[in-house]
Amino acid sequence: YFTAQLRKKYQKSFFYKSMEQTSPPSYLKLFELFGKLKHLKRTGWVLNNIKDPESVASHMYRMAVMVMCLPPEVNVNRDRCIKMALVHDMGESVVGDITPHCGVSAEDKVRLETSAMKEISSLLNNDGKEIFSLFEEYELGQSPESIMIKDLDKFDMILQAFEYEKRDSRIGELQEFFDSTCGKFKTNIVQGWENNLLENRQAEMLTDNINKNSAS
Repeated sequence: YFTAQLRKKYQKSFFYKSMEQTSPPSYLKLFELFGKLKHLKRTGWVLNNIKDPESVASHMYRMAVMVMCLPPEVNVNRDRCIKMALVHDMGESVVGDITPHCGVSAEDKVRLETSAMKEISSLLNNDGKEIFSLFEEYELGQSPESIMIKDLDKFDMILQAFEYEKRDSRIGELQEFFDSTCGKFKTNIVQGWENNLLENRQAEMLTDNINKNSAS
């Protein structure tokens, strides 16, 4: 969750202190850094007062599983997609989950996350080149793999929103997440998944209205 004290926290992090080290990277420390994503709650849900919201790591995990579920006719490099799904938010282990509601411009968000990814990658020496390459490819959003992962990123968000609406009896209350993705999916497969999700959500909303009217 992004706060106004980002810079102060950044300077105290293992990541910042390790930037000038010349010794080989401590993989244990790096794994601890990445492990923060297992506990970092996604900002959008926190701001909407979602109880027990998902973590950044759980979001990336389901995206990777979605790649594994793609039908054979979808022409993307699945291995690269899975890696990209697991890398695309890795910089948030340093800068937090920044959203448009955090008072940070889109340009500054990209700059902060890119800087974090460059330094993380540099700590891994040659092993980090692939990580930064995957992140850079994702940000550019031009390859078939990056287009797919950007679609899955958005789709997982609205699927999660629907799950929270059902779990917390808040059907229809998280509309802003659906509005933010409307018309933005580029791949046929995810467009189909979106349509199916919206149909299910509409059915839930109708049932919810019927139940409320019956109770009144």
